[in-house]
Amino acid sequence: MKIQISSHFVKELRSKTGAGMMDCKKALQAADGDMAVAVETLRKRGLASADKKSTRLALEGLINSYIHTGSRIGVLIELNCETDFVARRIEFQQLAKDLAMQIAACQNVFYVSINDIPQNIIDREIRIESAKEDIFNKPLQIKDQIIKARLEKRLKEISLMSQPFIKDQNISIEDLVKQHISLLGENIKVRRFQRFLLGEALDMI
Repeated sequence: MKIQISSHFVKELRSKTGAGMMDCKKALQAADGDMAVAVETLRKRGLASADKKSTRLALEGLINSYIHTGSRIGVLIELNCETDFVARRIEFQQLAKDLAMQIAACQNVFYVSINDIPQNIIDREIRIESAKEDIFNKPLQIKDQIIKARLEKRLKEISLMSQPFIKDQNISIEDLVKQHISLLGENIKVRRFQRFLLGEALDMI
């Protein structure tokens, strides 16, 4: 016999995951009312369906801006989706605002994803890590493993999609975008962004 799930509990799960009401109710019933288990179940399903949509063209969307308190930091971001209908959805517009705020808060982030980082930047980071004194006397195999781990950590630090979401540290920006793909039923892509710091020099990373 399925347990009874209150509408308030279902709405709370929907708020956490962006999944449909019936999906939330079924997930809670299957989890015997355990919110954490239901969230995990829906995220697995949502991310799987989002992955299928991630290859579709996203040419619509919007450009959004965020100006931090004090007007010393500003961000412009272009967020793409497949249709103008989804671009007008409040959830899509809120996602754009959240991403712009995230970029303002993460001033070491310069690229959308690790795949967007130029090879010359990767080569430079490898040279920097290879020259560090703490690995000079280590065996070559160990040294290579350390450099690889440090490089991966550094590349994640400068890519937006790898960042923990500032409003929920349990998910990454990539997960956040995939949740919205599942919720809205369209591919969503962060195409580009630009951060402006008052008085900042023009040279970047």
